[in-house]
Amino acid sequence: MKVGVQLPEWERPVHWDEVAEMSRRIEHLGFDSLWIGDHLLYRDDDGNAVGPWECWSQLAAVAAITERITLAPLVAATSFHAPAMLAKKAATIDEISGGRLVLGLGAGWNRTEYTAYGFPYDHRVSRFEEAFTLIRRLLAGEEVSFRGEFYEVEDSVVQPLGPRNGQIPLLVGSNGPRMLEITLPHVQAMYELLRDTAAPPVRRWSLFLLVPVGRGSELNTPSADDVEKLFEWVYSISEEAPFRVGTTEAPHYRRYW
Repeated sequence: MKVGVQLPEWERPVHWDEVAEMSRRIEHLGFDSLWIGDHLLYRDDDGNAVGPWECWSQLAAVAAITERITLAPLVAATSFHAPAMLAKKAATIDEISGGRLVLGLGAGWNRTEYTAYGFPYDHRVSRFEEAFTLIRRLLAGEEVSFRGEFYEVEDSVVQPLGPRNGQIPLLVGSNGPRMLEITLPHVQAMYELLRDTAAPPVRRWSLFLLVPVGRGSELNTPSADDVEKLFEWVYSISEEAPFRVGTTEAPHYRRYW
């Protein structure tokens, strides 16, 4: 089993000095991967604006100060970027990191940030389908001309492609049937967001469980017993969350669409 850590997103203000220290320490402690959320703005229950630093700038900075650990956006919302530009960013981060990027991609879900930053919220999955097609083809080294309903490029190419010649592992951040139909033939993994709903909110953990995709696009989904064991392990290593799974409700999957 490999274990990764997601950096704080909006839970509290975290400035670069602390981000850098956490990143170095996560790598030093032997964790396998480090994940950075690609979000721009939230509103708390009182309507106050809270938000993280920009994902791709942080990925570049963290790539430059670490040596071994796998890095990834969790996950990059394709509608925040022109698809060709997102492919270019991915190739650049892969170069800076020496081939340590996993490219997590999703369609987005948080209407607040779409409205605040001027991104269209409609047809998110349809927009994702076109963007995903462009990104994976460009990272495969193709020169692409494409005219879709939402995106259009002419003679687009990503050069240079970085240390792995564009062969960056792809991950989809969704368990929606249509999203899986679009992506499973091309990605190496998808993720499920699991929460222990039995614990009080102040002590509630979330796990991002990566599910490998097999050769026939089948998902190697873990059993309910495996999921419970994961939560038991998380609680066993934490002095801050002495709650156990299954006291009132079993862990569940949260779907975004």
